[in-house]
Amino acid sequence: MRERNKTDNACQHLSFMHHAHSQPLAHKALFFHPQRPCRSSGRAFIMRAMTETLTGPFTLERDIKKSRFVARAAPVQSSEEADAFIAGIMAAEPDATHHCWAWQVGPHCRCHDAGEPSGTAGRPILQMITAQKLDLVAIVVTRWFGGIKLGAGGLVRAYGGTAAECLREAPKEELIERIRLSFHCPFSLLALMQARLQDWTGIESAPPDFDSTGALIVLSLPVEQQESITHRIQDLTSGQATVSVVED
Repeated sequence: MRERNKTDNACQHLSFMHHAHSQPLAHKALFFHPQRPCRSSGRAFIMRAMTETLTGPFTLERDIKKSRFVARAAPVQSSEEADAFIAGIMAAEPDATHHCWAWQVGPHCRCHDAGEPSGTAGRPILQMITAQKLDLVAIVVTRWFGGIKLGAGGLVRAYGGTAAECLREAPKEELIERIRLSFHCPFSLLALMQARLQDWTGIESAPPDFDSTGALIVLSLPVEQQESITHRIQDLTSGQATVSVVED
């Protein structure tokens, strides 16, 4: 199971900007901002909670009215990794007519029509990520034009359908939301605390930061264990430790 740091689960209340096709990759996209409403035809787009990601890269190919569509999806850990994945595909297939793409990383998401009519490619691809409740995913749907125009509705179905089938068939794993906690442990209890931490399943501990009275300990753990681990720390320290959430 893949783990992720605690953050907003959804790309909610989105807004977007569309940038010119001639601008660099990082700016040629619909950019969704998690703080402001995104409206299209009077309706706000609300992202659902993401629960899974892909276990590795996956490719799917379809032929639609003589056009060849190839969807390539992969797990990513950051927007930079997503952009690198997209750039790599574009560089490897320079003869393609369009490289349309979308990615979702925590509360942030982007999509791009890559020269197709506005709203007919990037957004349908992104909506397939959302519909399947995925996170930490980038997908590129590459098209080689076959001579028959599909029309706006046909493009939406072609790009969205190819992305949906690719993501549906790709092997997946559950995402485990994680949180970081910190507390100060006195020297008198440090050896006992470090021994117990090694016995607690799913807990990762950073190297302690020592001071004159003890050490600051920072833990990474599944969100669902926050309450139980906090109680264990307080019990071991007889209430001396104040456990705090570390904000990213």
